[in-house]
Amino acid sequence: MPENTTRPRTQVKLQTERPKLYKVILVNDDFTPREFVVTVLKGEFKLSEDQAHKVMITAHRHGVCVVAVFTRDVAETKATRATDAAKDKGYPLLFTTEPEE
Repeated sequence: MPENTTRPRTQVKLQTERPKLYKVILVNDDFTPREFVVTVLKGEFKLSEDQAHKVMITAHRHGVCVVAVFTRDVAETKATRATDAAKDKGYPLLFTTEPEE
């Protein structure tokens, strides 16, 4: 009589990893007009007037403020575009990115 050996079937479940998120940070300076900062925040980050004002004031008081959190490509693109918009007007306004922990 032949011996039958049965093995359980194993299924491999693939899990996709969520992309790492990055913070866009507004760095305060003493030269860029507040109204311009609010305009950039509204235009690039789609913040409301009130939200943009709060972010600008927080950066003014604390030196920096997290504007929003995105995937790496989106965060870097938005930070670069916002910084470039300020450079085009002659302002030293700076947006940076860093990984969210």
